[in-house]
Amino acid sequence: MNSQTQLFHVCNFNFKLNHLLIIGVLVLAFSLSFLIRSQPADYGYELMEFDPFFNFRATEYIVENGLVEYFEWHDTKSWYLSSDFKEAMDTEDPLSGRDVSATSQVMLHATAAITYQIFGGNSSLYDFTILFPAVIGSLTVIVIFGLVRVFGGTTAGLLASLLFAISLPIIIRGSIGWFKSEPLGIFYALFALYLFFSGIRSKNKKIAFSKIVFGGIIMTFALASWGGIQFFIIPIGLFILVLPFVRKDHKFLIWTIPLFVGTFLLTALMFERPGIAFVFGLGGISLIIPTIFLILCIFIQKISKDQYKIRNGLLLLFSIILIGSFLVIIGEDIDFIPSPSFRYLNALNPFLTTIDPLTDSVAEHQTTTIQTSFIFHSILLIFSALGAWLLLSKKTSSSIIFERNDMRVFVLIMGMTGVYISSAFVRLEIFASISLIFLTSIGLSILIKEIFKINLSKKKNYSLKITSIVILFILFTIPLVYPTSANWINSMDFPPTILTGGTSYPPSNDWLETLEWIKTNTPEDSVIGSWWDYGYWIQTLADRTTIIDNATLNGNTIQKFAAIYLSTPDEGYLLLKQFGIDYLVVFVAGEKLTVESNFGNSLYVLEGGGDESKKPWFMRIAGVSLEKYLNSDGLTGNDYFWNETLLGNAIPFKPLIWFNENTQKQSSTYQYGFIPVSMKDIRYDYDGNTPLNLVYASPSFTNDDVGLIQAVLVFKLNENYDPIESQFDSVLEKLN
Repeated sequence: MNSQTQLFHVCNFNFKLNHLLIIGVLVLAFSLSFLIRSQPADYGYELMEFDPFFNFRATEYIVENGLVEYFEWHDTKSWYLSSDFKEAMDTEDPLSGRDVSATSQVMLHATAAITYQIFGGNSSLYDFTILFPAVIGSLTVIVIFGLVRVFGGTTAGLLASLLFAISLPIIIRGSIGWFKSEPLGIFYALFALYLFFSGIRSKNKKIAFSKIVFGGIIMTFALASWGGIQFFIIPIGLFILVLPFVRKDHKFLIWTIPLFVGTFLLTALMFERPGIAFVFGLGGISLIIPTIFLILCIFIQKISKDQYKIRNGLLLLFSIILIGSFLVIIGEDIDFIPSPSFRYLNALNPFLTTIDPLTDSVAEHQTTTIQTSFIFHSILLIFSALGAWLLLSKKTSSSIIFERNDMRVFVLIMGMTGVYISSAFVRLEIFASISLIFLTSIGLSILIKEIFKINLSKKKNYSLKITSIVILFILFTIPLVYPTSANWINSMDFPPTILTGGTSYPPSNDWLETLEWIKTNTPEDSVIGSWWDYGYWIQTLADRTTIIDNATLNGNTIQKFAAIYLSTPDEGYLLLKQFGIDYLVVFVAGEKLTVESNFGNSLYVLEGGGDESKKPWFMRIAGVSLEKYLNSDGLTGNDYFWNETLLGNAIPFKPLIWFNENTQKQSSTYQYGFIPVSMKDIRYDYDGNTPLNLVYASPSFTNDDVGLIQAVLVFKLNENYDPIESQFDSVLEKLN
């Protein structure tokens, strides 16, 4: 049966066999994507990581109070700053609480709230937000099909949808429970690109106008869902710069491009975030300057002689680049142009990572390595290079599926910029993945077309076709199944973070039970201190106020809190009181080796990924000397850390002996290459005359069995403790 055979028609649309094939492939891509993304639910139906808990709380606020109240919401449960602390520190920092709509992904919260009210049915909002990213991420296979179809035809679009469904960087940041920015941001951004490119390809001006306007609006929605979407601005800006040289319909371009850019930037002004800082900052300028160039270039080419059109256009381009670069540099020096945050500057200049310990301490901000890129992209690296070569090759230009040079140019620009941007952070490998999917799917579609052009009359050629397709299928299947323990499918087989505390340990209920204990056993107006990693969990599940959290809105406050951990117990106690903290939460991870030993105590090995492992980062962020607190390995705490710091005393373990696994030797003192074996030592007991009193310990800490521990410890500030207050002034001076 011919693929163009008509099956039935609805109104003026003729449903043919090839349409059935397209639907079948898209259903397959959606199902495959959803199944891979859903693996974490096998361990427990919980939100992933940290940020989703705040996003759930913000979405819940909209559902319960409405959008108007949401835009006026000042969240007093986060970034609490007591009046005593502000007075004692003599600070002008007004931050106390959080202006949610100005510091959040508004469209993520609004979209989830609206879709919940439409499709939520009888499900709870918590369950709906767990499912939301997997559904949105899987629906994006349809959007990328449409986008790549505009670039390179139906075959390329279908291949792109299948590759998107199994892309490891995209799935990792869009699994079930990952109620964060990326899944919805990518969905909106790719949809906006589809509208934009199909609009500038349309021959119907009314349709083009509608698509371009909606494309600009949807791109703003994407940016208001995930700030990282502004990296799409780079290839769009570069694309606009080359448009006058690759398209001849200048009368069409001179109104469509300004229409898209104008709609996008005007809509962005309506939001607090991205808002005016983006429009008149580097993001907006990256679109405004290319648009101005396009208009000027078209005018110059119009008045120039034919032999000088390209030359004059290029001279203008170089002039615009030089002048624009000069204005940006001068504007930043005099603070005329709003500068993006450090994370975005870091993506443009990967070498900046090491100068900010707070940014560098976040796992997802680790610099991308060649090994990581290969694990993430594997076979895509090879076939994307093939795709780029085919797009540039003159030999395929006559038979290439690209009928328009502008589409070809954008795919190449996207490929180069996507790979470059992703080199800064592991998190941004998403952009490399999208770029490589564009190139790979188009390259494969060209290759398949060339294969099927071989004359079928010869049996040898028929076998060659079948063999070629089988080889391609095997090559793209290998990363899904090999190696068995770290393939693209098994890489998603991990539990929600709240069940592991961010460690590599098997799931437990330690955090869930601790947060429930805090909610039911502490006063509602209690202020909880903890490292910022756990702030959103405490606000959302324990319903208590915190000092610092995962938004990292104020690096100075985080730095001060890190310094408190490393202060002496008396200094730390006084500073915690100034912060207005009632309870301190500390997380310790390790393994219990024995119930009894020759030393008469149970033995433990720490450094499992809790606060005991994060202490070097506390020191870097606090700006103190690591040598004062750590041994020569730069990781294990020395005697000063364990005996003279607030955190060292709060961790209810103490090194007993040092052991070398390779030589099987032990030592009573630290030696390089030896690991500390600890015993339980609760120095801040339930009723002791100490700065803190331990009022709750999670189950794995109190369990007598041998095994892994994820000890979540809740300390109450001892109101009856009498510190040496003479030390306080020196501490304030040091922190200021």
